[in-house]
Amino acid sequence: MRPIHARSTAFAAAISFAAVIATTFPAAAQDSTAPREATIIVSGEGNAKLAPDMASLTLAVVKQAKTAQEALAANNKALTEVLADLKAAGIAERDLQTNGFSIEPRYRQLPNGATAVPPEIIGYEVNNGLAVRVRDLTKLGDVIDRSVKLGVNRGGQVNFGNDNPDAAVSEARKAAVAEAVAKARTLTEAAGVKLGRVIEISENFARPMPPVPQPMYRAAMAKEADSTPIAAGENNYSVTVNLTYAISQ
Repeated sequence: MRPIHARSTAFAAAISFAAVIATTFPAAAQDSTAPREATIIVSGEGNAKLAPDMASLTLAVVKQAKTAQEALAANNKALTEVLADLKAAGIAERDLQTNGFSIEPRYRQLPNGATAVPPEIIGYEVNNGLAVRVRDLTKLGDVIDRSVKLGVNRGGQVNFGNDNPDAAVSEARKAAVAEAVAKARTLTEAAGVKLGRVIEISENFARPMPPVPQPMYRAAMAKEADSTPIAAGENNYSVTVNLTYAISQ
């Protein structure tokens, strides 16, 4: 049989623990049953157009020969001339970057219906790509023309951009927020309630979409043309802002 004082101590501890539970759980239960705060979610879109001040151009020299060494030598010669000419035209070293290099065998085409014929290598192809950033758009057409005449025979994708679009993006953000706020006020006035505090703000920023890649002019066509026409147009910077407001009843 346990001593009386030991049972008294255990009983007192049990009462204290029950008191803690009684003071804690009712508050938690009350919080879980509290009504959710009424909110309204709106979105706004802002756009800012900016004339591009630079362009990124992809060029490539592709050479074929019976041996890989011959194809590589021809490719190196042509690309070296292209690089030297671009630098002479005012393109800085930092705006020239190798963009892909490959040496691949070329196989004889099999006649239709031919099977079980071992592939036969008839030569090699060397592809050396070059990414060029043109900061003076008045030179872009001339850069393309001169490059093609010196040996560039693949590429041609042009992406127009802006060196620093931050100011335009900021204007687009402001316009997006203004549109979202106007929507929120209109909706709450129509519903007969008032806007409360801002609970959450988020945004989605969409950079200008690059154009669909186009094949580079053939060298013969470029030699006959006076100059490659270039239309830079405008870049559209779009920002979507989402606002979550509390509603004051």
